[in-house]
Amino acid sequence: QVQLVESGGGLLQAGDSLRLSCAASGRAIRLLNLGWFRQAPGKEREFVAGTSKSGVFTYYANSVKGRFTISRDNAKNMVYLQMNSLKPEDTAIYYCAADDDVRAVTGGTSLPDYWGQGTQFTVSS
Repeated sequence: QVQLVESGGGLLQAGDSLRLSCAASGRAIRLLNLGWFRQAPGKEREFVAGTSKSGVFTYYANSVKGRFTISRDNAKNMVYLQMNSLKPEDTAIYYCAADDDVRAVTGGTSLPDYWGQGTQFTVSS
């Protein structure tokens, strides 16, 4: 089993920056592909960013490309999402996710096996 715990969030202004963190336990994350998803009020959960086991490959949704950066620290069992130039439409609950299959954490047709409980932030205009 893999446990994922997100942190970060709060109330922000448009244009602000924020870094979300996700701590993994139960299994070394170097064995897992990792990703971030989000769910805005009244909308379905959507892919945001993903990274391969080594961190060499990263993937982003078009809506966040150039503004968000996913990174991982396998030694610390941590994955991060650096978000810059935040917009009101970024308001959502953000979930950390993990899977053995990179396609599951990069917006593929399958969903990740492991999920965190989510962390929320709001961006006001």
